[in-house]
Amino acid sequence: MNPLTSVKGSITTGFVLAILVSIALTSVAGGDVGFHHAQVARWLHIVAGVMWIGLLYYFNVVQVPGLAAAAADKGGPGGAGISKYIAPTALAWFRWAAVATWLTGAYYLVMFYGSIHKAFALAPDMRTIGVGAWLGTIMLFNVWVLIWPNQKKILGIVAATDDEKAKARKTALYASRINFILSIPMLMCMSGHTHTLPF
Repeated sequence: MNPLTSVKGSITTGFVLAILVSIALTSVAGGDVGFHHAQVARWLHIVAGVMWIGLLYYFNVVQVPGLAAAAADKGGPGGAGISKYIAPTALAWFRWAAVATWLTGAYYLVMFYGSIHKAFALAPDMRTIGVGAWLGTIMLFNVWVLIWPNQKKILGIVAATDDEKAKARKTALYASRINFILSIPMLMCMSGHTHTLPF
């Protein structure tokens, strides 16, 4: 089976390669380099976050403008193919990557910093990562409470009138745009040199 012919095969191959790289790095360092479970949690947090934010950027920068252009093109093929085949799959990866990002981030906070509470309380030694955690939590809320329920109406997964669909489009768009905006400072907080930078 060629792993390049399926998403599952490619993901599995990527994780196997990562494990082999970590074993090789450990061997080269004479066994002194190993991965602590907090480091694994951070790595999984980054992988899930790349999937989540990558899809968020795809929706806001590519799909939404593309669907608007398709709707405006009266002689064109329209956006039915995207709405029927691409959007539901992208939204499934999007919402579950959001959950995985939040859970691995919470696990990392507990394993590396010893507390999730200190981050959310914006303790002085965890302000930067705490702000990032709050932003990520707001974004997770938006995904599951605002974006997904409204996308189900837009995509016809749940019954909705034309007026309800129009309202759902606006709500989903605004929640997605808010997440797009929040992602920029959230990523700044995640990627800070240390997570104890003063404000």
